[in-house]
Amino acid sequence: MSRRNTFEQYSARIEKVVAFLSDRLDQPLTLAQLADAGHFSPFHFHRVYRGLMGETIASTQRRLRLHRAAAELIGNRQPIAQIAVRAGYGSVAAFTRAFGAVYGDAPAAFRKRRAALPALPGAAFDPTLETLMYTAQINTLAPIRVIALLHRGDYQTIGQSFHALYAWAGPRGLMRPDTRGIGIYYDSPADTPVEQLRSEACISASGESEPGEGMRRVEIAGGRHAVVVHTGPYAELQRAYDWLFCQWLPASGEEAGDAPVYEEYLNDPSQLPPAEWKTAICLPLK
Repeated sequence: MSRRNTFEQYSARIEKVVAFLSDRLDQPLTLAQLADAGHFSPFHFHRVYRGLMGETIASTQRRLRLHRAAAELIGNRQPIAQIAVRAGYGSVAAFTRAFGAVYGDAPAAFRKRRAALPALPGAAFDPTLETLMYTAQINTLAPIRVIALLHRGDYQTIGQSFHALYAWAGPRGLMRPDTRGIGIYYDSPADTPVEQLRSEACISASGESEPGEGMRRVEIAGGRHAVVVHTGPYAELQRAYDWLFCQWLPASGEEAGDAPVYEEYLNDPSQLPPAEWKTAICLPLK
């Protein structure tokens, strides 16, 4: 598949997702349903979507609902409070703030002044993505056997789970110089309530040690992967993900595989300043 064809196919599939969403603005759609509408792997859909659209699925939904509300303000005399509820807002005040930020007028003023519906506002793309200095290498990676500790909640607090995992592994002789630290993140923080986010803190472990409480054995599949190395604080990793899924993947001629991305932490953050932390983002490919 050529690079141009890959980009065009990805864009066409995203358009199908947006159309599917637009036709069902009042339905509680899941990420799996939306991924299926565009024939994307559920593991990567939210990142591909954010990369190509420049916004999250939830942001697109809000934008489409506000545009429908704008049409309703012009097209009928339905009370603004009812329009606000249908747009997903719990109060007229919240609806007024959101509507004014997009259309430049409060709903009542918009209804009074507008004779025609303006064009649907576009997503806000990040122009700095074009200047980010990343490269992706396609490598054939070996499978990795790990012991994984489930982490629920904010991804930014997974360090606590890594500390607990290391404290358990140390006395058992599992923290050797060649032990690898790996993080697997299953959900989209932008589209999943923070308390429902699922991730796993992992260490490589090829022996037969019995996993502790809340842990399990996992084999991360090998095969072809696109690997991007990010240097800097973990809080800035999203920039590398955006580059990978917005710039590299649609232009690569490649298709993401049906397995989650994982991060491997290549040096010890306790021994180095954040500017020197190195993280490999490993995206499985078909």
